[in-house]
Amino acid sequence: MVPRVKGTQDFLDLSLYNFVIDRIKKHLQRYHFTEIATPILEAVDLFNRSLGLYTEVVTKEMFIIATADEEEPICLRPEGTASTVRAFIEHQIQSPWKVFSYGPMFRYERPQKGRYRQFHQVNIEIIGAKSIAQDVQLIKMLDRFFHEELVLNNYALLLNFLGCFDDRKTYQLLLKDFLEGPIEGELCSMCLDRKERNIMRIFDCKNPLCQKIYKNAPTIVDNLCKPCEKEWQQLQEQLSLLSISYAYQPTLVRGLDYYNKTVFEFVSKNLGAQNAFCGGGRYDQLVGQLGGKEDQPSLGAAIGLERLLLLLEPFKDQLPLEKLPALQVIMPLTSSQHSLALLLADDLQAQHLCVDILLAGDSLKSMMRKANKMGATYALILGEEEQKTRTVTIKNMTTGHEERVAQIDTASFVKK
Repeated sequence: MVPRVKGTQDFLDLSLYNFVIDRIKKHLQRYHFTEIATPILEAVDLFNRSLGLYTEVVTKEMFIIATADEEEPICLRPEGTASTVRAFIEHQIQSPWKVFSYGPMFRYERPQKGRYRQFHQVNIEIIGAKSIAQDVQLIKMLDRFFHEELVLNNYALLLNFLGCFDDRKTYQLLLKDFLEGPIEGELCSMCLDRKERNIMRIFDCKNPLCQKIYKNAPTIVDNLCKPCEKEWQQLQEQLSLLSISYAYQPTLVRGLDYYNKTVFEFVSKNLGAQNAFCGGGRYDQLVGQLGGKEDQPSLGAAIGLERLLLLLEPFKDQLPLEKLPALQVIMPLTSSQHSLALLLADDLQAQHLCVDILLAGDSLKSMMRKANKMGATYALILGEEEQKTRTVTIKNMTTGHEERVAQIDTASFVKK
């Protein structure tokens, strides 16, 4: 046997997955978002330019595909925002553009609970969103979806504000000064590397000693320019106005270089170490970085479907999942009734009934056992006598009651 590739999974029951996708589609359409789809194959340079050359996604995690020498390198997309912005620029779309998409993403990571090398996300983007009030509306929309549509309660919203890119440059210098001297000798090797390459990523370190040090680090919200300070206050006030509970997290920076100003994560302690199931923020310069004629202030979010499904699985039975249609199983007793069984099945399926036929030539007892395992509502028995009289013996699989009806009346009988 050839097993599945490490870090991937088989979805053998899609009922919960489809329920979430159906609910998020309807929810987003109420907020005037349009569904789009972008390729899973993109140019490597798209992510080099958008995510940052020193982010771990670019340096370690992209699945790059070998191509002919004359072709530009391509990869399996590691995230969805850059692809959406690329489509916005390439198709010369006018802002504002409110869109969502969903599908697989790919990152070469160490697999663990809630983390896969092929994983699935719902991506939500608003390109052309200047006002911080739109950040508030996006967060409220997500919070309402998790709490009201999915009836989740076991999560928290973490929030930080990174300021504009000038604020970030100033803060990075302050942070570097903080880490110089005796403190530098206490940092782990990964943080020492990040200090030189992508300093704000030090806050993602899981080393307890490093985390203890960072509690005393300067915070970016204490070093904002006046316009950004005003927007940070507005963000907090409007979230409170809409009764959105959140926790300020000064070490929340998100892992991608394009973020500025608002960043947020929805997290749950029920997920273990990989506790974020939705995250996002503002990216005001990404359109320009990827070749757009002018920058478009924008924001977005991504929902990790695998992690969201982990939260929903314990109370899956309480959710209004779509029920499978009632199954009718046709049982021809001999091969002489196979043609009749095909005709009867075709007639019932044309009338939108769910039908299967057992054509393996088993005994009636064996076919009944199979139909019971399949969850059949009715068994439709076709033997020599039924063939002669143009009837069907219909057995209720729950009560055991049998009744013979005319073949032409089978559909109406079953529907009743």
